[in-house]
Amino acid sequence: MSRRAITALVLAATTALALTACSSAAPEPAGSAGGDDFGLVSEGTLTVATEGTYRPFSFHDETGALVGFDVEIAEAVADKLGLEVRFEETQWDAIFAGLDAGRFDVIANQVSINPEREEKYLFSEPYTVSPGVIVVPEDDDSITSFDDLAGKTTAQSLTSNWYELAQASGATVEAVEGWAQAVALLQQGRVDATINDNLTFLDYEQTNGPTGLKIAAETDDPGLSALAFTQDKESLVTAVDEALAELREEGVLAEISDKYFGTDVTE
Repeated sequence: MSRRAITALVLAATTALALTACSSAAPEPAGSAGGDDFGLVSEGTLTVATEGTYRPFSFHDETGALVGFDVEIAEAVADKLGLEVRFEETQWDAIFAGLDAGRFDVIANQVSINPEREEKYLFSEPYTVSPGVIVVPEDDDSITSFDDLAGKTTAQSLTSNWYELAQASGATVEAVEGWAQAVALLQQGRVDATINDNLTFLDYEQTNGPTGLKIAAETDDPGLSALAFTQDKESLVTAVDEALAELREEGVLAEISDKYFGTDVTE
């Protein structure tokens, strides 16, 4: 065999070895290995805690199927990660204890981000952004800011943060048990306004509209809700954030939001 032929064989063998090494070292996409590096409760499955009784975020439709805004967000994220999804319906009072005990990988149940929770848990990027809003009859233009509530009457639950905001704004508060009673008083003309979360109003409008009501003003600092994890799930949180970013760019988050609220509440 000639020297030229031997050199050619050596080069070919070297190239083949290099290609094999590169192929074996190439990282697999997130979720392709069944989420082994995520420390999941069940390999290949994202176990999600949710209430199942919290319309429109997590509830059962007329067929008995578990549906809702948070349910569909979790399903879309799991699909992006290449994971199956299993929902564990849990009462709110026990949901964080279950997460701490390792029964779930994540909570998807409109968990609001606050300093107390951030000290103990990891959160994904927010997928719900919702300010507090003043709701008034659609023909009332006398209220356009929180300052305009001075001397007005609002309907509020006395155990809510909105009650405190109404008082701080100078309103006289008519005590109610919840949103349904507040809306009834507002539509009957017995109060001037009610303050609540924007999502509550949007869901009511989407389900019952047109309601003859409108948003007169909103708070400057919206509430943020995200998926919640234990502190040892850093790699899972990173992967979930990447999935959420892709879903947002693809318009999937906005599509799910529009289905339940008639607008995009995800950013």
